[in-house]
Amino acid sequence: MAFLLVLVLVLAGCGGIGPQRDPQQVRAELLRKLPATLRDREGWARDIQAAFAAQDIAPSTSNLCAALAVIEQESTYRADPPVPGLGDIAIAEIKRRAAARHVPAFAVDAALKLHAPDGRSYAQRLQSMRTERELSELYEGMVARLPLGSGKLLAGLNPVRTGGPMQVRVDFAERHARGYPYALDGSIRHEVFGRRGGLYFGIRHLFGYPAHYDRPLYRFADFNAGWYASRNAAFQQAAAIASGTRLARDGDLLAPGASMARPGATEAALRGIAPALRMDAAAIRRDLEKGRSAAFEATPLYQRVFAIADGKGAGRPVPRALLPQIELHSPKISRRLTTAWFAQRVEQRWRQCMAR
Repeated sequence: MAFLLVLVLVLAGCGGIGPQRDPQQVRAELLRKLPATLRDREGWARDIQAAFAAQDIAPSTSNLCAALAVIEQESTYRADPPVPGLGDIAIAEIKRRAAARHVPAFAVDAALKLHAPDGRSYAQRLQSMRTERELSELYEGMVARLPLGSGKLLAGLNPVRTGGPMQVRVDFAERHARGYPYALDGSIRHEVFGRRGGLYFGIRHLFGYPAHYDRPLYRFADFNAGWYASRNAAFQQAAAIASGTRLARDGDLLAPGASMARPGATEAALRGIAPALRMDAAAIRRDLEKGRSAAFEATPLYQRVFAIADGKGAGRPVPRALLPQIELHSPKISRRLTTAWFAQRVEQRWRQCMAR
């Protein structure tokens, strides 16, 4: 069975633009692979197929199963899944984000005490919310009713950052809205919380970039940690081997906000072997800045680091993809989870889908 799955993956590919199959065959396969008890299976199949077609993503069996595996893991096929304890999470997150942006606490408290149209305070309304869509819409309604000054202060503090059946980030959808095939229902944020929009942007996040991975496992890790996180984690391991330095494999090649005078750990390790790389600090920084694109693999830095690491290996190349070492933190997460755990769980679901 394992050999057959690998053969299917090699033949069909996982991600990327490719030849299109007959639409009727794609629809029939989706209906076979969607859960038999799922309500509106025809609607789910239609919206998934439309997302693949609109983005010219090959609807291979492998790719369809990859999307279905992520949907199952993230929401168990619910367009707007409920979140336990969402009200308390939301109020705490609003206050945390307000404090981080130096928004006065009295402004937040005043907004939460404001009465909603049904007579309850917004704090009471927040406590009754069950889904992220409900919460996001309530927050926007609250901000719209505030005086202009307070409204501007709180407008950017919407506590809901992900949503929909694939739990895609709202800011990701907003950055990739060009080409969206549907008429907007209010805004891109609103679209994310619906089935059609959540599937479109989730599938865009899963397949919207070229990656030369030999297993879908690494694309699933990227879905959780960001595009090319698995490739970059492997690069960090190669940099650690080449430099003899211990480095975290978190996929972040440049520390956030790092100046040339105070580089992050990965960049500092590479500067330590600059003569062997035949590059100066500016050239190293310039190549690292391509670390969230396919172009990074064509840079002198990428190629020379792997050449050094391969030469120090045990007669075989070091891996070009590794699971990032990232512990997941979110107001919605109540137990210790990692990107590796997420990717492995999704790959398990993918294998089950491929076997159906």
